[in-house]
Amino acid sequence: MTEARKALEKIELELLLEAIFRRYGYDFRHYAQASLKRRVAQSMRQAGVSRVADLIPPILHDKVFFDDFLKFMSVTVTDMFRDPDFFAALRTEVIPVLKTYPFIKIWHAGCATGEEVYSLAVLLKEEGLYERTQIYATDYNNHSLAVAREGIYSLKQMQQYSENYIRAGGRRSFSDYYHAKYGAAKMHESLKDNVTFANHNLATDGVFGEMQVVICRNVLIYFDQQLQDRVLTLLHDSLSPRGFLCLGNKESLKFSAVQHYFEDQVYPQRIFKRVPSRGTHLDR
Repeated sequence: MTEARKALEKIELELLLEAIFRRYGYDFRHYAQASLKRRVAQSMRQAGVSRVADLIPPILHDKVFFDDFLKFMSVTVTDMFRDPDFFAALRTEVIPVLKTYPFIKIWHAGCATGEEVYSLAVLLKEEGLYERTQIYATDYNNHSLAVAREGIYSLKQMQQYSENYIRAGGRRSFSDYYHAKYGAAKMHESLKDNVTFANHNLATDGVFGEMQVVICRNVLIYFDQQLQDRVLTLLHDSLSPRGFLCLGNKESLKFSAVQHYFEDQVYPQRIFKRVPSRGTHLDR
């Protein structure tokens, strides 16, 4: 690709993202460029167009087309008990603190299709905390949220999920938590009792209550530094004093706007604790 074509494509991409923001309010302007370009290219192939600019008219005028485009922009790679060591650390290092609270609020931001939300519900049930916990599970992709609300997954995946569950310190048989039928596994309805699934866009929406735990794993890696700082400040402001922030294992608070407002709880698993701070805009 020539330099002139690269420059033109950059302009087209900027116009596409600005059009989406002004028309629908979704802000992808600060997503990491490499990931953004891959996902736009996937949408172009699906639509059968050769230029980024060709996506703009149908996105502006066809809501169904835009909804399909959103599916390409949303990252839905997830598993039950993904990164089992994280859930094991949650069980041993965070749960004992949560047991001291009369009521617990947890925000799972960027929950995708819900597998990790149900994993969290299972863990809380086994620790005797589920009945006094409210989980808010959010994502900007309504299609993913619909899958999460249904709680129906491929039965073929359950063997791997069972292995993850055991490695995460599970105390029963994982099959106790779902019904198997016609090649699908439906999670028990009781796991949804204290879960609220809702649309929330980390790039544009505001603080989501005062939580004891905020989980936002493997989301920040798709944002540039400016948007990472915006989101991390939002997550900080959504936590109660000494609340826990949980990120993905390739994510960090180093060099971020909030790095001085957290201390490591279990750094290898990226679990951090909010510490009291004074005299900054991050304080409440």
